[in-house]
Amino acid sequence: MALVKGKDTKPELRVRRLAHAMGYRFRLHRRDLPGVPDLVFPGRRAVVFVHGCFWHRHPDPGCWRSRLPKSRPEFWIPKLEANVARDGAARAALEARGWRVLTVWECETTPRRREALVERLRAFLGPPGAQVRS
Repeated sequence: MALVKGKDTKPELRVRRLAHAMGYRFRLHRRDLPGVPDLVFPGRRAVVFVHGCFWHRHPDPGCWRSRLPKSRPEFWIPKLEANVARDGAARAALEARGWRVLTVWECETTPRRREALVERLRAFLGPPGAQVRS
């Protein structure tokens, strides 16, 4: 599992390219924030996590990427549940510090769902160029 990337994954790069094309500017992987968010919008006090459906157990029952492997469930279940617990703790810590948090799932970054993702980002971040501090 050492070969599993944590940064610069294909879904993350898709979201980064899309947000940049929409006019948003952001920082990457700020280690001083809980959970090391993938995209950080400091002026908006907003962060975006781009989660892999399998590794972070996408709760959508229609997402085929989040299915549990049939082999070695005694290994996979605790491992993946620990990931989900860690995600929840990071989200709670960020919200306690006054940050707004958006989770984008891998299955939402596909080209056929691009427009829905554009709307979701726009609704979460507000108009590009405006620095909105809450």
